Amino acid sequence: MSAKEILDELKPMGSDSYKRTLFRHGIEEPCFGVKISDMKPIVKRIKKNYQLALDLYDSGVYDAMYLAGLIADDAKMTQKDLKHWLSKAYCRPLCAWPLAWVAAESPHGWTLGQEWIDSKKPLTAVAGWATLGSLVSILPDEKLDLPTLKKLIPRIQKSIHSETDFARYHMNSFLISLGCYVEPLTESVLKAADKIGTVTADLGDNDCQVPGIADSIAKVAQRGSIGKKRKTAKC
Repeated sequence: MSAKEILDELKPMGSDSYKRTLFRHGIEEPCFGVKISDMKPIVKRIKKNYQLALDLYDSGVYDAMYLAGLIADDAKMTQKDLKHWLSKAYCRPLCAWPLAWVAAESPHGWTLGQEWIDSKKPLTAVAGWATLGSLVSILPDEKLDLPTLKKLIPRIQKSIHSETDFARYHMNSFLISLGCYVEPLTESVLKAADKIGTVTADLGDNDCQVPGIADSIAKVAQRGSIGKKRKTAKC
């Protein structure tokens, strides 16, 4: 199946109302306005396809770029591929979700995540924090560099309130992920959260709110799920 065939399949699935919702989150034309739930049958049918994912992402159509992240063969993705995707990720949703998910599940997530969080470009930093947040949610603790991850906690505590809105939101999300999925660091995250206090971010003309770090971790703790990893970063 070709990228053109998938695009032809996606186009009539879109709706103007959902498209308007996407535009409030920074998405631009070309965009069909296809709901993620409506993409799932395509994902189920295709499963993983490395080249098709690359071709769909290069189409520049937002819906196809998102779908590319869901069908990418992560193990085959190279650093060059992922950096190319980053260069085309013009909005926060693309950086924070399909790009970050694929990077995290690729062999290069740790390296690129650390590189990207040091960027002065807000969207690159978003991709970095989101990649690391996804990475800690799926990798067993024994495969994580816990000392390096622990050093990121005081770094965020010190700088989060002076970062750009998008980076601030995803630094906050990273701490939540770290506290929920890496039990040896949960207490350190909670101590930092107490010192950080309330985090705010202007994410545009939408209803997105910055979740509280301690409250989010507490909800997971109440379910007895601290430290329980996800099967995949993708959703």
